[in-house]
Amino acid sequence: MAAAESPAEQAGDQAGQSAAQRAAQAGTIAIRTKALTKRYGEFTAVDKLDLSVKQGEVYGLLGPNGAGKTTTILMLLGLTEPTSGTARVIDLDPARNPLAVKRHVGYLPDAVGFYGGMSGRQNLRYTARLNSIDKKVADERIDNLLTRVGLARAGDNKVDTYSRGMRQRLGLADVLVKDPSIVILDEPTTAIDPAGVIEVLELVRELARDGAAVLLASHLLHQVQQVCDRVGIFVGGKLVAHGTMDKLAGELGTGPIEIEIQAGPELEAVRRVAAAVVGVTRAELDPRDSRTVVAFAESDVRADLATALVQAGHPPSHLRRRGDELDEVYRRYFAANEPAPAAEVAA
Repeated sequence: MAAAESPAEQAGDQAGQSAAQRAAQAGTIAIRTKALTKRYGEFTAVDKLDLSVKQGEVYGLLGPNGAGKTTTILMLLGLTEPTSGTARVIDLDPARNPLAVKRHVGYLPDAVGFYGGMSGRQNLRYTARLNSIDKKVADERIDNLLTRVGLARAGDNKVDTYSRGMRQRLGLADVLVKDPSIVILDEPTTAIDPAGVIEVLELVRELARDGAAVLLASHLLHQVQQVCDRVGIFVGGKLVAHGTMDKLAGELGTGPIEIEIQAGPELEAVRRVAAAVVGVTRAELDPRDSRTVVAFAESDVRADLATALVQAGHPPSHLRRRGDELDEVYRRYFAANEPAPAAEVAA
């Protein structure tokens, strides 16, 4: 009679489910930390981190180099032990079950290493063998992945001939060979050309749609905003804010809300319609942009503005609340929480 599985083994089996099964479980917690802390002597790299990432979402961990992002990832993978606090990855403790965690987590570091004398395809086959993936399944998966990351033509070339951007693309394919339930990406678009960045970000969204939990650590604000469902702002080892972009922008809001409007060439007519909407205190032409009207309001009245403009025959082509851009939100949080220069130690 077979022995009953331990809770950790059961969790590991759950992590290895198909993409369809994972998609059905979207919303369940894949990664959770509580008061997770890592100290190196007197320096605190990660300070009482409370974090949760759900299956089927992309969570952006945003912060400058040295903020503690990579240290956090190493604790989640069981590659370094926390000083205090807890981490759970699919109900597994990475410090106690590092191999089980690695079996079901795909990790792309910011500097990817491969066997240079082997081709990209051979490197991926090697990873597949390490993960006991059937050869036929592995070969089909590798063909698909090389195409998805834009290396179909270069897959049989030696990695020594690859540019850094090509190695980064191969790293993404390597992460996905074992069809992980959780994907952790540390600066995944490093050295990739603009067209490649678009492809990588779309691939990240596809992973989430297939039910994977994606933790993306980056300092590239615009890319994070394009792809992430929620964002955590990490400064000096502390998670100083987290949530959706609307939530973060709302928490910083002080005074009137400014809403940009573009709705065709009849700017004065657009201004009058906007000024008449209930909740708008005034509307004026933007002196910095001749195509834009700015409405000032005490609350977010974008829906009412859109309705009024459509009814008046001026459907808006652009309707944005100022302050919602991630660079603006990040700059304000960072300015309020920037550590003293003495604490600037790489993490």
